[in-house]
Amino acid sequence: MSQVTKKSETLLRLVKQLITKKHLLVIAIIGAIIQVALTVYLPVLIGNAINQVLAEGQVDFFQLEPILWRMAIIIALNAFIQWLNPLLYNKVTYETVRDLRQAVINKIHKVPLNYIDTKSTGDLVSRISTDAEQLSDGINMIFSQFLVGVLTILVTIITMGQLDLLMMGLVVCLTPLSLLFARFIANRSYKYFQQQTVTRGVQSQVVEESVQQGELIRLFNTQDRMIDTFKVANDTYMENSQKAIFYSSISPPTTRFVNAMIYAVITFVGAVRILNGNFSVGELTTFLNYANQYTKPFNDISSVLSELQSALACADRLFDIIDQPDEAETGKAIVNEEAIEGKINFNRASFRYVADRPLIEDLTLSVKPGMRVAIVGPTGAGKSTLINLLMRFYDLTQGQILIDDQPITDFTRESVRGQFGMVLQETWLKTGTIHTNIAYGYPNATRELVIEAAKAAHADYFIRQLPQGYDTTVTDGGDSLAQGQRQLLAIARIFVRIPHMLILDEATSSIDTRTEILIQEAFNRLMEGRTSFVIAHRLSTIQTSDLILVMDAGQIIEQGNHHELMQMKGFYYTMQQTRQSAE
Repeated sequence: MSQVTKKSETLLRLVKQLITKKHLLVIAIIGAIIQVALTVYLPVLIGNAINQVLAEGQVDFFQLEPILWRMAIIIALNAFIQWLNPLLYNKVTYETVRDLRQAVINKIHKVPLNYIDTKSTGDLVSRISTDAEQLSDGINMIFSQFLVGVLTILVTIITMGQLDLLMMGLVVCLTPLSLLFARFIANRSYKYFQQQTVTRGVQSQVVEESVQQGELIRLFNTQDRMIDTFKVANDTYMENSQKAIFYSSISPPTTRFVNAMIYAVITFVGAVRILNGNFSVGELTTFLNYANQYTKPFNDISSVLSELQSALACADRLFDIIDQPDEAETGKAIVNEEAIEGKINFNRASFRYVADRPLIEDLTLSVKPGMRVAIVGPTGAGKSTLINLLMRFYDLTQGQILIDDQPITDFTRESVRGQFGMVLQETWLKTGTIHTNIAYGYPNATRELVIEAAKAAHADYFIRQLPQGYDTTVTDGGDSLAQGQRQLLAIARIFVRIPHMLILDEATSSIDTRTEILIQEAFNRLMEGRTSFVIAHRLSTIQTSDLILVMDAGQIIEQGNHHELMQMKGFYYTMQQTRQSAE
């Protein structure tokens, strides 16, 4: 798709988005028409007033007085309309951008996770915040300058034609020159505004990493490297911004120069006609005002065209997210929670993140109801991928996963995920109180239920030490809490509503040894009679599992209980021996 075609499609979609606010749009357009009509009518009154000066010291006050009264009324009405119109423009603009932001957020929660994984957080945040804000500035200019400017040009042409066709012809023929210059410049600025928005997203990502990973950066003494990385991103953003601003900034002075020349030509022709008796001073004054009114919109439109390039580039990045396909829902059935047993089968399952890079190939596995399954193996073996497939965060490339002998693709994703309780190694807390974080998945949970869940997770004691206890507000992902405390809150979520199946991904990795023993005891009670999957790097935590899966390169290379695997003296045995030697 060519750049021009893409830009046209983006503009058309933006117009369609604005049309959804048709009632506000109609009122705004009517307001703009009234404003333009009043503005164009005023020079006629000014010209009539000047014509009442008959000669030096001779003024027809009888004719002048009603003209002055009309001028006063027109000026007052115009001032009111010019105060009211921006309010209407702002309402249309910000409601449109609000809807676009909402559409982007809605889409982010519906797209497949592999799309999110390929985008940086800083870039996505930049699109929703900075790009949307810049788009709102561009839309506002379309109303306040472009719409009013176009209407002014049209109404002025009609009015000038009624007054004098010759003078109108001069103005109409000469003024488009400035628009041609503006369009030439705008076409070249568009690509630089596109590059500007992309590099701004990269810059935001670097800043986010610098702030969020500040401790890690200092730990490895990589401050200079991060500074250099930001310098490259900052310099690139500066260069693209300079090019974009340069092209957009030369447009107004160019059009002003052309318009000044046009103004001079009209003045000269008008003066000659006055000397020949074919024109009056009042008429020349009216036409000079009209020439100014007629050329000024071209200045405004040229500025809008430059700003519009940036707005369209921003809109294109927002539409890029909105246009992503939703995660396909393959099933409609709902898991029967009362009858679920918890039997899990992987039937010749294959999966790859990248089409030409196999990860899990032809995996067959049977897990009986109530079994406690541990998954071990080196980093990148496919342990977390196995869990992602089970939760349907990703779908298989080939094969099937079955719950109670029924393919999980027959069920809705929401239904499948509702059967699992999951605690990850990386904790996440939302901005809100301790209570709302523990009851995150079940917002109607009572305080008593939340407290019981916290006690089960051994988090109640430290929560009560906080300034407002369970009403203490957590911000910035819980940075004010220790990592272990954050993990206890994540574990407490599981106990709010006991699930049918459990997934624990190194759930106690950031907890002290004493608390870990208590949590492990609580987990043991919780896992009793429930199908459970435990990913553990510390092999001592999974020795009591009913089944241990040893994974490497996406394959289960060994399976059995701890005793059986130790007797095999294979990969698992070597891992245990290495661990014991390290201790």
